[in-house]
Amino acid sequence: MRVFSRLQAMALAAAVYGAALPHLSTLAAPPAGALEIARQLNEAFVDVADRCTPTVVVVQVAQKLESITERSDHPFLQQMPDDIRKQFEEYLQRQKRRRETDGPRFNGEGSGMILREDGYILTNAHVVEDAERIRVRLHDGREFEAEVRGTDRESDIAVLKLKESVPGLRAARFGNSDKVRVGEFAIAIGAPYELEYSVTFGHISAKGRAGLSADLMDEDFLQTDANINPGNSGGPLMNLEGEVIGVNSMIRGVGTGICFAIPANLAREVALQLLETGKFQRSWLGVGIVGIREDESMRRRYPKLTNGVVITSIARSGPAERAEVRRGDVVLTVDGRPVGTVNQLRREITRKRPGTDVALEVHRDGGTVQLKVQPDAMPDREERLARTESPGRRVPQVEPDSEPEPEIASEAPKPDAPEAHLGLTVRMPDSELVNQYHLGSTPGVVVTDVEDSSPLAEYGFRSGDLIYEVDKQPVKTTSQFAEAIRSASEKKKFTLRYQRAGVKLSAAIVNEKPPAKSRK
Repeated sequence: MRVFSRLQAMALAAAVYGAALPHLSTLAAPPAGALEIARQLNEAFVDVADRCTPTVVVVQVAQKLESITERSDHPFLQQMPDDIRKQFEEYLQRQKRRRETDGPRFNGEGSGMILREDGYILTNAHVVEDAERIRVRLHDGREFEAEVRGTDRESDIAVLKLKESVPGLRAARFGNSDKVRVGEFAIAIGAPYELEYSVTFGHISAKGRAGLSADLMDEDFLQTDANINPGNSGGPLMNLEGEVIGVNSMIRGVGTGICFAIPANLAREVALQLLETGKFQRSWLGVGIVGIREDESMRRRYPKLTNGVVITSIARSGPAERAEVRRGDVVLTVDGRPVGTVNQLRREITRKRPGTDVALEVHRDGGTVQLKVQPDAMPDREERLARTESPGRRVPQVEPDSEPEPEIASEAPKPDAPEAHLGLTVRMPDSELVNQYHLGSTPGVVVTDVEDSSPLAEYGFRSGDLIYEVDKQPVKTTSQFAEAIRSASEKKKFTLRYQRAGVKLSAAIVNEKPPAKSRK
């Protein structure tokens, strides 16, 4: 309650100061008035806690045995020192034996809120991931078994259903998160570190935060300095009216005051569709994109544009390819609405109904072109990664009375460079590539283009693969990759180690005659 005492102290100081200097009393509010304002604010926070705490629940999870076992094969363990890896593997084995003997144990806890009075609960998808059993505890202490009715990994939202009819439930009231203003008060209720029904408060620090997680498609976070910790996940972030304005989801460092919540409008939209169909359907164009404002190299390539989103790759047989969108096009508006960042374009497209006409205004050849595209229903993550991107039509971008702009593929190596000989174009990972291909934190270089019928295309390499080792040599930069490939190409056989969709793979490359079939 740091803010309460601070406000009261300020009011008390004003009262003392005013009494000591009566000739200044006309410049400040009367002491009694200042204290009354502090008391009213204090009561406002207390009222929100009293009214809204019964709408919050504690979510307890017992994980599946397979999820415990699978951790021993996690690629991260391969990077650990042998002694630490051995200790961790022994710990997992003890957990496994305990589960086999004692059965499921509730070993995870998060928060949630009552979505509907007929027993539906909203929480984070990561709270109930790999759950074998779920138990929900209400504010009055009653506990009930629950089941997952739908999860959406891309927004980190899940909906649960209590397995029995429960009288007396009170649903949370949702506000309009689009109207939230930076600086206004924010109140969080949840179970940090298993300290259930803790109430903390602060302010909205920022809106529209993105680029925080490689695992999420929808990133439009509210940032808050309300104290949120592990266990708060899935609980509400509220305004002074007691309305839910966000779902607490992420923190950056414990106790830093940098915490993030999914906007209530998005959370409610996803949750209601999960209730109806069990799945949240998005649309997509089938393109790789980079925002001009967000990428220095794109700002150099398009010096006359301050806004827009560059098409860097096009999925084969996708909506963009069918509409003759070209690689190097800069999307300026979607249905007349300006888009200046990757997140803005993504939000505009994903919310469209699949198959409907969408108007794109794009910058091309120094002018603007109007295109109509019909987005498809977005495939799941694995299918998106499996669809090799086509290079599209590479055309120079020309401004009137100026030199031609560099092509979008201008970072590609020279024809006699090892990367070009093998048919790969690679880049250092940036925030867009990390988000687009869900790369995580593994160091390496990202494949952004694979030439058809090239040697490595025959091995099944595709855009989004992150190469981190060439012939047993770690590579963290494009220059290291080029040098390692140059050395490896002199051998008859060498190995490339790479990561795809979080899974680490390897390919034995034979220089004389690559295999006829792609690697699965």
